[in-house]
Amino acid sequence: MVDKSEAIAHRLKSIIGGSVGNLVEWYDWYVYSAFSLYFAGAFFPEGNETAKLLNAAGVFALGFLMRPIGGWLMGTYADKKGRKAALTFSVLLMSAGSLLIAIVPGYEHIGIAAPIILVLARMLQGVSVGGEYGTSATYLSEMATKERRGFYSSFQYVTLIMGQLLALAVLVLLQRCFLTQQQLHSWGWRIPFGIGAVLAVSAMYLRRSLVETESFSKEKEPSVNRGTMQALLKHPKAVLSVIGLTAGGTVAFYTFSTYMQKFLVNTSGFSKNDATLISALTLFVFMLLQPVFGLLSDKVGRKPLLIAFGILGTISTYPIMTTLGHTHDMWMAFGLIMLALAINTLYTSINAVVKAELFLVNIRALGVGFPYAIAVSVFGGSAEWVALQFKDHGHADWFYWYVTACIVVSLVVYIVMNDTRKHSKIETN
Repeated sequence: MVDKSEAIAHRLKSIIGGSVGNLVEWYDWYVYSAFSLYFAGAFFPEGNETAKLLNAAGVFALGFLMRPIGGWLMGTYADKKGRKAALTFSVLLMSAGSLLIAIVPGYEHIGIAAPIILVLARMLQGVSVGGEYGTSATYLSEMATKERRGFYSSFQYVTLIMGQLLALAVLVLLQRCFLTQQQLHSWGWRIPFGIGAVLAVSAMYLRRSLVETESFSKEKEPSVNRGTMQALLKHPKAVLSVIGLTAGGTVAFYTFSTYMQKFLVNTSGFSKNDATLISALTLFVFMLLQPVFGLLSDKVGRKPLLIAFGILGTISTYPIMTTLGHTHDMWMAFGLIMLALAINTLYTSINAVVKAELFLVNIRALGVGFPYAIAVSVFGGSAEWVALQFKDHGHADWFYWYVTACIVVSLVVYIVMNDTRKHSKIETN
C-alpha cells in the first residue's frame, strides 16, 4: 500500500511539475493576443482599427507558421535526449521571446525595425510553443496510468487555458485597478511581457527537477532511429490522422477563445473592458470542464467524444456566431460563447492523449508535435487573420461557414479512425 501511495504521489508530482511549466509557456504565448488591442498602434501606426488588428493578427499567425519547425526540432530532441530536456529548453526560448517584446522600442522611435523585431520575437516563441505541445502531451500521457490517461492528459489544456486566463487576469487588473486606457496604449502593454519573461525563467528551473518518463527510459531503440523524419514517415496514416482530427478542433478553439475578445469589440460593439471580462469568465468555466470530459473518455472511449464534437460543432457554429454578432447583452454573449466552448471541450480535453496513443515511443514526441503544429499553423493560427480579412471585405459571415467546413473535415476523420483508447500504442512499447 505504501509503495502504491508513493507511486501515485510521484506521478502527481511529475504531472503537476510538467503542467506548471506548460501554464507559463501558454501565458507567454497568449499575452500577445490579449494585449494586441493596446500595442497594435505602437508597431503598426497607420490605418483604421481593423487594419491595425489585421497587422497584429498577421504577426500572430506568423508565429504559428514557426510551430512546425518547433514541433520538428523539439520533437526530435525529445525523442532522442528525453522529454525533460526538451521541456526545459522550450520554456527558455519562450522567455527570450517575451523579453524581446517587452523591451523593443515602438515604431515612432526605431521605425520599421520595431515590427521586424516583433516578428522575430514571435518566431522564436512559435518555435518554443511548437515544441512544447508535442513534448508536454507526450510527457503527460506517458506519466499517466492506462485507466486515467484521458483524465491526466486533459490537464494539458487546463494549464493551457489557465495560461490564457492569467494573461487576461493581468489585463483586467491593469485595466480596472492600475492604469488608464492611455497608459495601457502608451507603455502599460509591456508589463505582461516582462512578467512572462520572469515566469518562464522560473519554470525552466522547475522543469529541471522533473523525472524522465519510464516509457522513454526503457526504450531500447538506438538513438539514431529515435525521432527521425524517416521513421515518422513510415506511419503516414497516423500523421494524416493527427492533421485531420486537429483541423476543426483548433479552428473552433481559437475562434471561441483568443479571437472572441476582438470579435466582441470589433463586431458586437462591446467595450474592451467588458469583452475582456466575458472572455475571462467563459475561459474559466471552459478550463474546469477539461478533466470532466477527460475522465469520461477513460470510461466511454475517445471516439464518441470526438464524433459528438464534430456533429454539434457543425450544426451550431453558424447560428451561435450570427447571434453573437448582433447581441449587446453581456450574459447573452457569455451563454453563447460558453455553449460553443462546451462543445469544443469534447475535442480539447482529449486531443493530446489521442495523438500520443497513435505513435510508438521512439517517434511519439515528433509524431504528436510536428503534424499537429502543421494543422494548427494552417488552421488555428490563421483563424483570427481569416476572420478579420472576411470582415474587412464586408463578408464577416463567410468566416462562420469556414469554421463549420473545417469541423466537417475533422468529423469525417473521427468517424473513420479507430478509438485510440482501445488501440493505444503506449501499451505496445
